[in-house]
Amino acid sequence: MNLGVDGLRLDAVPYLYEREGTNCENLPETHVFLKELRRHVDEKYSRRILLAEANQWPEEAVSYFGSGDECHLAFHFPLMPRLFMAVRMEDRFPIIDILEQTPSIPENSQWALFLRNHDELTLEMVTDEERDYMYRVYANDPRARINLGIRRRLAPLLDNNRRKIELLNGLLFSLPGTPVIYYGEEIGMGDNIYLGDRNGVRTPCNGAPTGTPGSRRPTPRACTCRWSSTRVPL
Repeated sequence: MNLGVDGLRLDAVPYLYEREGTNCENLPETHVFLKELRRHVDEKYSRRILLAEANQWPEEAVSYFGSGDECHLAFHFPLMPRLFMAVRMEDRFPIIDILEQTPSIPENSQWALFLRNHDELTLEMVTDEERDYMYRVYANDPRARINLGIRRRLAPLLDNNRRKIELLNGLLFSLPGTPVIYYGEEIGMGDNIYLGDRNGVRTPCNGAPTGTPGSRRPTPRACTCRWSSTRVPL
């Protein structure tokens, strides 16, 4: 916080504390600590946020807001895959269904909505049938699958189709919550499924042709992104 960051993402926050004889998920000790952390942040750092990464159903994840005295925001994981399902099925039901299952939250809290992040497109919060459907339409190549999810970035998932990318982002920005954009998505950045584990979606966003994060001033030729058949210089 002293370095000026706007907030902190609390990774896998439901498992912050461990206790023998439990699966360590959602322990009371975690919520006690979060309340103390929130109090400290509010007192020492104005206008900073704590973002909970709790890959859970909404009725569970909502507990990480506390009474407005724990995390300021929490990722809405179950909504994300249903955005992709709805667009592919041309049916709003997956979105409406999960929103109806989402409980109300404290007035000073907010859901963080996203399309992609630095992990796989997780399919933990869907049924087996829905998971099979998502694999079939978005990850026909087995190399794109990892754990219970799909390790592709947004543009490759949508076949670099600009209209589909705009549609999904339009949905993201119109739903109740705060949209979170993963780096590179704003320019249609691709991925590399030949890299192991989750590294395929964690490639550097660089302007210099060095294969590492660029720090030099890039040329217009080096900074381009492909939208379907259109090449857009930045």
